[in-house]
Amino acid sequence: MAREALREFQARLASRLQSAHATNVAAWLAVEAGSGRYLFPLGQAGEIFPWTAPTPVPYTQPWFLGVANLRGGLWGVAQLSAFLGEPPSRPPAGPMADAAREQARLVAFNDVLEVNCALVVDRLVGLRGVEAFATSQAPAEGAPPWLGATYRTAQGESWQELNLQVLAGQPEFLSIGA
Repeated sequence: MAREALREFQARLASRLQSAHATNVAAWLAVEAGSGRYLFPLGQAGEIFPWTAPTPVPYTQPWFLGVANLRGGLWGVAQLSAFLGEPPSRPPAGPMADAAREQARLVAFNDVLEVNCALVVDRLVGLRGVEAFATSQAPAEGAPPWLGATYRTAQGESWQELNLQVLAGQPEFLSIGA
């Protein structure tokens, strides 16, 4: 039943993605990871997978969780919130862990970026366009190059744009060895 709900959600999301591309509007995939809210440009985000526990790889950075078989391909799995500076986290044991895993997703980088990597996000929020935000602010001077503008909703929620294309080329992201 949960798989049917996931398939239905993915079908609706794919339909909205196609519609967003057709109207040529700036749009993002909105996700939550750790304590942050992030926007992935649609042209840079790839397929969304349900939580798949990666196989750990020794001697890697704490934010690199390991590798996973996603649709027959070997993909590196990075915990987005830990890469961005939050402490690496594992869901607690018991019912809370099941609920956290139920909402967690792996968002792959788009194939055109040529990086077999998926980011762990805690929750998909949906699609957002510029019309969803009241204000925006350029990244602070000295911010990492993959950080885009910060957008704020009329309700005061702050969303950080992440440029996955730039992130995919950064040595600190590509160097997973500890």
